[in-house]
Amino acid sequence: MHTTCFRNDASFDWLYPENIQKLSRRHWTPLSIAKRSARFLANGPGKKILDIGSGVGKFCIIGANFFPDNLFYGIEQRRELYDHAMAAKAFTGLENADFIHGNFTQAELGEYDNFYFYNSFFENLDEQGRIDNLLEYSVSLYIYYSRYLFRALDARPSGTRLVTFHSLEEEVPPDYQVVEASPDLLLKMWIKR
Repeated sequence: MHTTCFRNDASFDWLYPENIQKLSRRHWTPLSIAKRSARFLANGPGKKILDIGSGVGKFCIIGANFFPDNLFYGIEQRRELYDHAMAAKAFTGLENADFIHGNFTQAELGEYDNFYFYNSFFENLDEQGRIDNLLEYSVSLYIYYSRYLFRALDARPSGTRLVTFHSLEEEVPPDYQVVEASPDLLLKMWIKR
């Protein structure tokens, strides 16, 4: 396994081509946030953790590296980003990370214990911050995705853990209580009552 890539964000970003590295600062989870989030979500051996809108897989790969007793899954609708995630997984040799190519609305969210969400729906509202123009974007899609995730999270049992990063929190049901947050409140850790 290549452990040098887990030293800092710059060394991790070398897993990807230059055009993907340029997106890192805005679109991929910082290594320190990924470690902190994964620690919270990996609250027991064998937990299945899903990253909704996993991009190039940075959160899952970091989580899988530092918490080998847990399973990290990412779902990503862009084929190119999914392919980069699979290549990074292969390079690191991590067997407890895996990726799904598709829209999260097509996944069975009930199969997972805990969830990570770095506001992947926001591209529908922010024309300047989009990764590309390959997808359809609209305010109505943002609302649809947020409501869909809200209902899915609402259906999860008490004790379900959720981490949001840069979220507007429209996808978080009222039964989820913040138990930890970063000083700037961009990172929040929730547990369902």
